[in-house]
Amino acid sequence: MKKYFIKIELLAVLFFAIGFSACDLDINDNPNSATGSVVTPDLTLPAAVASLAYTQIYYYGYASAGYWIGFQLPGSGVSGFGDTYTYNLNASSNTANWTEVFAHLRQFNAVINKAEVNPKYALYGGISRILKAYGYQLLVDAYGDVPYTESLQGGAGNYLPKYDKGADIYKALIVDIDAAIASLKENQAKVGGGGVSAVTANGDPVFEGDINKWIKFANNLKLRLLIRAEGSEIDSFVKEAFGKFSSDGFLKENVLVNPGYNATSRQTPLWNTYHSGAAGSSPTPTQASRYYIPSRYVLSFYDGKKLTDNFRGSLIYKGFPNVPAGQLGQEASGHPDHPQSPTYIWYLGAAGSRTDAKGLLKSQSAPAPFFLSAEIYFLLAEAALNGHVLDGDAVSNFNKGIEASFGYLAISGVSTTVPSVTAEVAAYKADNSSNYLVNFDLATTTAQKLEAIITQKYIALNLINSNEAWNEFRRTAYPIIVNDNPIDPYKSFVSIQSNSTHHDKLPVKLVYPQSEINLNGDNVPATRNPFQDRVFWDKD
Repeated sequence: MKKYFIKIELLAVLFFAIGFSACDLDINDNPNSATGSVVTPDLTLPAAVASLAYTQIYYYGYASAGYWIGFQLPGSGVSGFGDTYTYNLNASSNTANWTEVFAHLRQFNAVINKAEVNPKYALYGGISRILKAYGYQLLVDAYGDVPYTESLQGGAGNYLPKYDKGADIYKALIVDIDAAIASLKENQAKVGGGGVSAVTANGDPVFEGDINKWIKFANNLKLRLLIRAEGSEIDSFVKEAFGKFSSDGFLKENVLVNPGYNATSRQTPLWNTYHSGAAGSSPTPTQASRYYIPSRYVLSFYDGKKLTDNFRGSLIYKGFPNVPAGQLGQEASGHPDHPQSPTYIWYLGAAGSRTDAKGLLKSQSAPAPFFLSAEIYFLLAEAALNGHVLDGDAVSNFNKGIEASFGYLAISGVSTTVPSVTAEVAAYKADNSSNYLVNFDLATTTAQKLEAIITQKYIALNLINSNEAWNEFRRTAYPIIVNDNPIDPYKSFVSIQSNSTHHDKLPVKLVYPQSEINLNGDNVPATRNPFQDRVFWDKD
């Protein structure tokens, strides 16, 4: 992979100075700004997509959804997590989920604007439209209504953008993805003699300039949006849009981002979060690597309590099956659901080392996961289940999704090559042959089939994309949780200190940040209850 971080560090200084509300100035309209004349799209795009990948893993995963979906919890010796235990989300909670994504959106919008002025950058503009849709999907799924049609237009004098309905934004994103695909196809043919510049490997830390892969990835993103919105208030629009996919197909490979992660200055986000920082000759463990543990609920999908999964369990948890686990909110010292945690519970290499390994963290220099191939297979399986047979039937895609999950975890270090896991998948199916969550043929109802698909997606996304697992749980209520009194940690990942008034005792959305309320309060929706004001696609 090419090394981009000299460029990215320059851009970080430039973009940091811009500010961070939804109504910021349009950086392209400032004649004194380096971004308008010096920082061209081939420099802006890699910085923006690398930042977006980090935000998805860190702010939308580790710092928020990872707790709410049961993938992680603070173990013994960690204090100061009162809001995490109680779910008392307010205008000061998780504010980076808002500010960081809008910062990325401004960067993508800068590329789009540049491409409109200078057609040589048309391919960069098309890619940025896809990634802009990706960023807005993050915002809508977390907050519901957000600024869209009037957002990112500060340079035109609009500093107080109105909020658009989440459902309307979804419709607009789907239309924009189709337009981005059409633009990429049209302008790909103009590279060279037609005046359009090719996307360079240095300018694209995802596919290294392969436009055909960007087009297929756009179909992946569109399918995610349509699956999520089906059955909602825009159901008729969704059903029509299912018949308007481009003929290019879907990208059935792991979408990874690597802008030049390395061991000395900028490590891959999962490693930097769950292992150690880059500074110094010996690693200083992060708090997450020293104290964090999985919930007993998620561990039950590996250790035989619900399913037996020795292969993936061993590739996610060090020392599996003897893994410390607990229940969110259990603070009693010495309680079995609040155990002492060993260092590096998610790192399979030797404790204190930085050697490459299989599993979640892989390497200091490994590419960051952005959209796993397992997810597209499970999306295609659900689409087929709902009568939209786009590429294979439900059972074949379900099985391919499981295999893809096994394959990603089996990758070691900086490699992107997926090894064969045929024997391991066969053993998993044999160990769970009587369970419809693995043996799809045993699912006799549509509800059971959907439960199997979403449960396997939950397992595949474990700590890799916690946010998507949280979205899917809110949409489907799968995997099933049972909130007895007292809560059984094997049946529910809900905090025992939950203050949520929602029937499942979980939060349903984030609260708009105080900075937005202060700056744009007349437009911020009055409904801000994190336990009741659901996102439009949340049916439960």
